[in-house]
Amino acid sequence: MTNKQQSRKQYQGEKNNKERTMGKLIAAVGEVLKEKGYPGLTIANISKAAGVDRKLIGLYFGTLDKLVETYIRGKDYWLSATMNAVEYFGNAPEVGSKGFLESLLLNQLEDFLINTEMQKILAWQICEKSLIMSEISQEREKMSALFFAFADKELQGKDLDLRAVVTILVAGIYYIVLHSAHTKSTVCEIDISTPEGLNRIKASIKNILGWAYNSVEEPARSTKS
Repeated sequence: MTNKQQSRKQYQGEKNNKERTMGKLIAAVGEVLKEKGYPGLTIANISKAAGVDRKLIGLYFGTLDKLVETYIRGKDYWLSATMNAVEYFGNAPEVGSKGFLESLLLNQLEDFLINTEMQKILAWQICEKSLIMSEISQEREKMSALFFAFADKELQGKDLDLRAVVTILVAGIYYIVLHSAHTKSTVCEIDISTPEGLNRIKASIKNILGWAYNSVEEPARSTKS
């Protein structure tokens, strides 16, 4: 084996080891978050859960905040969903803003219901002041503006405050999922942890969007014989 081949093999090995270690550290953030909550997100706890030297957090991510931010960005449903929708908005699909919004909300409900780590992140965001969560929330708002710009063109001249409708639906999804996860009880006698309860909430999301959009549709013109 030549010196060049040896150097290439060594470099690839170092690169692979770095990627594996970074993956371990990112995954460890989720493990610590589930077990200890946001107060437990320390360098000592994360490095111990990952089984690596704590110095590697600074070497590979710069700071603990950057590591936590990397993890959250990978788990944030709204950031990833909205980023993936940029092409969708550009193509102006036939289903329009209502179809996209319905799919986005229903998928968010299902994802948030099973994503215990994201539940912890949201509780952290709501209950504690955090520069990381503030910055990510602001970025999420900028990404959401892409959708609303698309919807505004479609609904131009119509009296529908879509932003308020979506705010209420998103807040409702967050609340009922967190309530179910933390109290193991019902909300208004609906148990979202059961298929029957979940389907009732899904149906209502569809109905609310339908009512909102139908409320501004132009009535059909009557034809005279």
